[in-house]
Amino acid sequence: MVHVLGSRVLLRPTDPERSRAFYGETLGLAVHREFGTGPDRGTVYFLGGGFLEVSGRADPATATAPGLRLWLQVADVRAAYEELRGRGVEVLRPPQQEPWGLIEMWIADPDGVRIVLVEVPADHPLRYRPS
Repeated sequence: MVHVLGSRVLLRPTDPERSRAFYGETLGLAVHREFGTGPDRGTVYFLGGGFLEVSGRADPATATAPGLRLWLQVADVRAAYEELRGRGVEVLRPPQQEPWGLIEMWIADPDGVRIVLVEVPADHPLRYRPS
């Protein structure tokens, strides 16, 4: 078995400055660290129990991430909806309760990476375990 000591999601955006503005300013993710210099420098953001690294640059002609999705748990998805709409973020799907009990809304980053913001209700099995 491989003993994993840490992990992060790596994004190679087509426009790193635009993606840093989206993740750092629009979503308001806190910076864990930065490395390198110039427009292609790397930025690592906190993602709850994980990290998101925005670094390098993808060729727009070949950049695809058809199956990549980011799952971000928030305390109040409806408050996040109002806040992000106020910042001009296009909401692909407004908050709604899913059949599996989570409240989800969908947005996308500047390169089209789908991001689901999720609220786990107090009585959901991910949070509550009956004794």
